[in-house]
Amino acid sequence: MNIKDIQNLIKFVARSGATEVKLEMEDIKITIRTGDNHGKTDTTYIQQVPAMGALQPQAMVPHVDVAADKPLETEADEDAKYVTIKSPIIGTFYRKSSPDKPAFVEVGDTIKDGDVLCVIEAMKLFNEIESEISGKIIKVLVDDASPVEFDQPLFLVDPS
Repeated sequence: MNIKDIQNLIKFVARSGATEVKLEMEDIKITIRTGDNHGKTDTTYIQQVPAMGALQPQAMVPHVDVAADKPLETEADEDAKYVTIKSPIIGTFYRKSSPDKPAFVEVGDTIKDGDVLCVIEAMKLFNEIESEISGKIIKVLVDDASPVEFDQPLFLVDPS
């Protein structure tokens, strides 16, 4: 992320009306706080994260099924054949349109291009997230009513 991207992000947050936005990537953490219009100014904190700090010990050990007679595969290898549907915005993830309604999709459901998968609430607006592919829902990666970040994986879909 270069300085121009950071400046554009600061401008976007200031215009959006959000009071605080945190963005964490592999090597950088950014916190942007905007004040009200009573003399407070925008505050931006940028922290460089050491390369080793981003690694978690559990991520270094592959998942191995010892009982299987097939070659060893990691969970990431198994998920590589699936398409990941990611969040296009920051907000709160909801699987249902309201608490008394059924979930938009369940594991095992077949979806097609344009089907609503979930809604993400951002600044009191509910944004329907539609599928851009056809396939079968393999896994829901986020709990209902959980906060999600931009580009966070939401669903795994088998496009075959």
